[in-house]
Amino acid sequence: MYEHAPHSRFPLSRRGGRHRAVAVVTAVAAGVMAAGALAPTAAFAGGRPDSVQSGLNALVKDDGVPAALASVKGRDGRTRSYTAGVGDLATGARVPVDGQVRIGSNTKPFTAVVVLQLVAEGKVGLDSPVETYLPGLLRGDGIDGRVITVRQLLQHTSGLPEYVNKDMILAGPTRYYEPRELLDLALAQKAHFAPGAHWEYSNTNYLMAGLIVQKVTGRPLGEEINRRIVDRIGLRHTYFPTPGDMGIREAHPKGYHQEADGSFREYTELDPSWGWAAGAVVSTNSDLNAFFGALLGGRLLPAAQLAEMRTTVPAEGMDPGIGYGLGLMSMPLSCGGVYWGHGGTIPGYESSGGATDDGRAISLTVTVIPGDTVKKHVGATVDSALCR
Repeated sequence: MYEHAPHSRFPLSRRGGRHRAVAVVTAVAAGVMAAGALAPTAAFAGGRPDSVQSGLNALVKDDGVPAALASVKGRDGRTRSYTAGVGDLATGARVPVDGQVRIGSNTKPFTAVVVLQLVAEGKVGLDSPVETYLPGLLRGDGIDGRVITVRQLLQHTSGLPEYVNKDMILAGPTRYYEPRELLDLALAQKAHFAPGAHWEYSNTNYLMAGLIVQKVTGRPLGEEINRRIVDRIGLRHTYFPTPGDMGIREAHPKGYHQEADGSFREYTELDPSWGWAAGAVVSTNSDLNAFFGALLGGRLLPAAQLAEMRTTVPAEGMDPGIGYGLGLMSMPLSCGGVYWGHGGTIPGYESSGGATDDGRAISLTVTVIPGDTVKKHVGATVDSALCR
């Protein structure tokens, strides 16, 4: 979960695991994919080619991602799942339909929902300073928890510097980090701006939000996410990894990082503790659709807190028209209106998508962190699915 966004960088999880180099240069990977990994273009209503399947096929064939998988809930209420590519570059195994993946910064809406539930319960004040819940913890050069509010954490307007270091994560993917270690990485830097002055994406904000949840509830963050969200709405394939859990529990495509020489290195198993409240969750595309649908449908938050979550500010430096609420983003559609979601990146996976107010939804995952051009192609496929 390096950074994030609907077109993000990196997000994360917890202790454990191995990573192995898969010495597959681009030419070999292309050969595996060409050996029949692309799904045929599906026919949709009226005999038109299915734009989602076509988009996934192009991501594999033209853009070179190892695998792409998606789940779409259409206007008719039906859910369709799609795959393209291969789930394992070494063996050529098929991509599991609706397989589990690391969702990176799509964890942030889960964390934000828990905080907003605590707001609704009167246990946390959105405009209360961080100091109220974590006295003396947030201090540094231009950093003061007495003047940074909970709202500013959730909306990325606190000015807190980023703790995530991509090279550090890639070099030591099996290392376990305590949240306080990660906070110290941020506090060793200077504040980027005065609280409320600007918008800037920083995983440190959600590190602090997770610590507030633990302090107020007296329970581990993962337990609160599982109890308050996963179990409540029946997300059967979603979980917050426990310390030491470096694998992915159910059927899943393997995740990769593309090296400078074009080869792919496997990062399926890693310790995502460095992501924690900002990116630890494992889920499926269909569960993500169910989560965003339940959220927008009012099943997770009272109306007042959902309205706060959907109150956005311009996401400076991101694509035009994108607004950031409290762990929830609004993104414009080419056919008019917006969809709501987040997006997330972690070594091995990047997920995109969201849901509309009328119930349409898509979640799309690729098994490598894509470059900017490929991200645009992913975005176009998401837009097409929601607009068709």
